[in-house]
Amino acid sequence: MWIYEKKLEHPVKIKSKDLRMAKFLMAQYGGPDSELSASIRYLSQRYTMPTGKTKGLLTDIGTEELAHVEMIASMIYQLTRGATPDELKAAGLGGYFTQHDSAIYPADANGIPWTAAYVQSIGDPITDLHEDMAAEQKARTTYEHLIKLTDDPDVIDPLRFLRAREVIHYQRFGEALVDVYEHTPKKKY
Repeated sequence: MWIYEKKLEHPVKIKSKDLRMAKFLMAQYGGPDSELSASIRYLSQRYTMPTGKTKGLLTDIGTEELAHVEMIASMIYQLTRGATPDELKAAGLGGYFTQHDSAIYPADANGIPWTAAYVQSIGDPITDLHEDMAAEQKARTTYEHLIKLTDDPDVIDPLRFLRAREVIHYQRFGEALVDVYEHTPKKKY
């Protein structure tokens, strides 16, 4: 069903260590509006979509979000590669190091672990698609904030790519919403 190529959806080749930026990127790895949250949300919501088109869309975007999780994890790993415990502590990552060493663990920028409570799936296709559109806008805004927090072109390039994908996903969810409205039978009064 899947062909796995051993490369990221978009290249991540960060040359400089930046623990501060790595900590900020955790928002998109394990935060409430993270790529992980988006992926689980869409892959859960797909089952109650009324058309094959909308089910397929949520499946496709949900799996693409997993590729984004992989990109963010790669960025965090590359930004922290070779950091000493003292450097991590100075960057506010001492607690993270204590529990995870150099492993990548889904937590937000404040160190709060990811939870399924971040995922919304109510079973009403219209409500869920509005939730999805809002989620994509929140992710777009977060990427814009992250871009403003760095001047490293090696970090900015993949962040711009990810921001652009959020815009595309928002547009696709809008199209899916139109599809669902057209599919929903109109009540007669």
